[in-house]
Amino acid sequence: MGHENFSEMRKAMVVSQLRTTDVSDPRVIAAMSHVARENFVPASARNIAYSDRGVNIGEGRSLNAPLATGRLLNTAELTKNDTVLLIGAATGYTAAVIADLAGSVVAVEQSAKLAAKAKSNLADLDNVQVERRNHVDGFAAQGPYSVIVIDGIVEEFPAALAKQLAPEGRLVGAIMDKGVARLAIGHKVGETIGYQYFADCGGVALPGFEKAKSFSF
Repeated sequence: MGHENFSEMRKAMVVSQLRTTDVSDPRVIAAMSHVARENFVPASARNIAYSDRGVNIGEGRSLNAPLATGRLLNTAELTKNDTVLLIGAATGYTAAVIADLAGSVVAVEQSAKLAAKAKSNLADLDNVQVERRNHVDGFAAQGPYSVIVIDGIVEEFPAALAKQLAPEGRLVGAIMDKGVARLAIGHKVGETIGYQYFADCGGVALPGFEKAKSFSF
């Protein structure tokens, strides 16, 4: 499939998935219109790179659907003054989009194979740093960050990540609430982050954030 086909697929994604679901920030739309998502999925999946569902990228993981990523970044309201911590780099797609919107991004990925793939895919971007470590640990060495983006569904937002957020910083992600994945934004005031859900949305689970199972008798 040629470049022209992928270009048309990107346009269709913007029209049918982003513009119809409150992704209104023109900068987010522009970034997602030119970042070649097909380069961030396996060759066998390039024809479905712009579908409205997660795309299998190996290692038991999937690239989050464009809609979920678009809505998170739309709500984050990133500017070139922002330093961003991205949790769940996967193959680097979301980091590439964020790099267009923010001043710098540290992308954390706990899979060694995916982290290596992300580094290769993002090698030409000088404002992206990929770190291989557990998702839940983030990357405190470069913090605090003005924005944290968790690109995937988690069961809870851990306190360790909240500590890496700057005062008045914001956190966006999808959290499982009573069996439903809900996109949320959090704003940090003092040492507390208050969260507000803004949409129910499908997505893919991000490993490393599972709640500890309690025993019952």
